[in-house]
Amino acid sequence: MKKITVVSPCYNEEDNVETCYETVKAIFERDLPGYAREHIFVDNASGDRTVEILRGIAAKDPAVKVVVNSRNFGVYRSTFNGLRHSTGDATLCMLPVDLQDPPEHLPEFVRLWESGYDVVAGARSTREEGFVLRSARKAFYRIINWLSDFELSPDVGEFQLVDRKVLDAVLSHNDHYPYIRGIIASVGFKKVIIPYTWKARKRGVSKHNLMMLIDQALNAIFAFTKAPMRFCTLVGSGIAVFSILFSIFTVLAWFLGIGNAPRGTTTMIVALFFLSGIQLLFIGMLGEYITAIHNQVRGGPTVIERELINISAPGRPSGRVTSLASHKA
Repeated sequence: MKKITVVSPCYNEEDNVETCYETVKAIFERDLPGYAREHIFVDNASGDRTVEILRGIAAKDPAVKVVVNSRNFGVYRSTFNGLRHSTGDATLCMLPVDLQDPPEHLPEFVRLWESGYDVVAGARSTREEGFVLRSARKAFYRIINWLSDFELSPDVGEFQLVDRKVLDAVLSHNDHYPYIRGIIASVGFKKVIIPYTWKARKRGVSKHNLMMLIDQALNAIFAFTKAPMRFCTLVGSGIAVFSILFSIFTVLAWFLGIGNAPRGTTTMIVALFFLSGIQLLFIGMLGEYITAIHNQVRGGPTVIERELINISAPGRPSGRVTSLASHKA
């Protein structure tokens, strides 16, 4: 019997975790009776009753596994670590417990996977969200695809069913801040995209604020493209060439007696602030790369686990093991 793994990150989701569990279980019993189920919940040190509820679920259902982090490491780090515990023949990389990504598509994903596709990706073609946020997302995908060496399919998130060999390739990346959808896109393999409607959250409050979304977008750009530094080089070279040409023109104009050198300070002030702004912009871009390099070379675990429930040993040895916790059966 083949096994399908579902990974669900959560943080302060006491109103949603049990509904998520029951929904996934019902889908397997109704639509996927010939497959074994493995549901991994990754908790980012919730401060409410989320872990308590998950303990109760795991106590009565051995197919449910729980990873409790020592602190909040962010959704990408914790989900990537949860993927390391997957033992399935295929893995649904992320099913948030708020069910905004509809798990009802899982049977269709499995059928397409069985037909030969290594990656079955859901695309949020319709979003139940505001115009501003929707427009910002579209702009981001245009920018990242213009800058990167591979195509990141628009509206595709981590709601993807991947084959075991794809997951092994993904987990081979030793990335301190893994951008999972980008890593999946970069490894290749045969892929199909299924559009769906991204639903509005029904219970609880989303933990993704504007600053978190900006941080994730910058991580994607600086992790998968060289374009920002190349942009700095081109613009800096352009400014240098323009300055040389302007100097030559000024000298020639002086010898020919054409016009007078500007005597006001406006031009000087504008030029000073413009060039200072360009310098700060480029230093900021360089700083992003240096920060990423600094975090990477420092090493250390991506995630520190406080507790493992129904996990007797780490998953298949794909990538670096980060657990520093005791294992509980």
